[in-house]
Amino acid sequence: MAVLNTFSIVACDLDEPAWGVAVASKFLAAGALVPWAQAGVGAIATQALARVSFGPDGLNLLAQGMGAQEVLDRLLEHDEGRDHRQVGCVDARGGSAAYTGSACLAWAGHRTGPGYACQGNILTGPETLDAMAAAFEQTPGDLAARLLAALRAGDQAGGDRRGKQSAALLVVKPGGGYGGDTDRYIDLRVDDDPDPVARLAGLLDLHRLYFGHTPESEHIPIDAQLARELQAMLAHHGYYAGPITGQWDTASIEAFAAFVGTENLEERWTPAAPHRLDPVVLRFIRERF
Repeated sequence: MAVLNTFSIVACDLDEPAWGVAVASKFLAAGALVPWAQAGVGAIATQALARVSFGPDGLNLLAQGMGAQEVLDRLLEHDEGRDHRQVGCVDARGGSAAYTGSACLAWAGHRTGPGYACQGNILTGPETLDAMAAAFEQTPGDLAARLLAALRAGDQAGGDRRGKQSAALLVVKPGGGYGGDTDRYIDLRVDDDPDPVARLAGLLDLHRLYFGHTPESEHIPIDAQLARELQAMLAHHGYYAGPITGQWDTASIEAFAAFVGTENLEERWTPAAPHRLDPVVLRFIRERF
């Protein structure tokens, strides 16, 4: 059986509140096996000679109110393959725990801190986990940004000594999913790529573009100069057939609405406020179009 020679971080931000996992590996689609998380419950990474059932089983135990260390003890207690397992866990209260079996391939180990656990096997050395822990602790921003910073730091410090193939980022928060009826806030995977962590960072940028939020107080009024710029862009790409007047009229708004629908920018613009523009959308238009 192939081994998930992997480095990962499980973590939470109780102020956000959010729980998540970031992972990278010389293994196809590690994101399909390693990360597990449930909002208000906790997060788990299962790797090395991974027992994938540790993910759902561990979340069930966390949901019963067990702490991270107690959950790992319970999962490993009767596991005949525990010497080959590696697991990280954070619970609903920010407690963290990790386990590295004695038979995990060198270099293998883990680091824990407040609200996080880093673990890895078949690494270049302990510097990978040291860099991950430092990056997580020192990076500002939301949980997704801190998880990605940790993964990047581990990758740059050496990472998986056999090479690179896949990476993933999973973040859950109450009502954080699309439409607000699930907790799946971010679920991004790079299954096979020569530089998967860098590709994952690009996907997170796209996620923030499509699903992020800018306060309305920071939105830009569409004045005559900006209206002409938008009309010219819309005309060039076949959305608008009228004159470039600088008047943001009904025809211009309807054309822009069609553009928004094509580019999946509905979370960033609404016909209810057609005369103001999210600066993130404007930057996207100028860079892409």
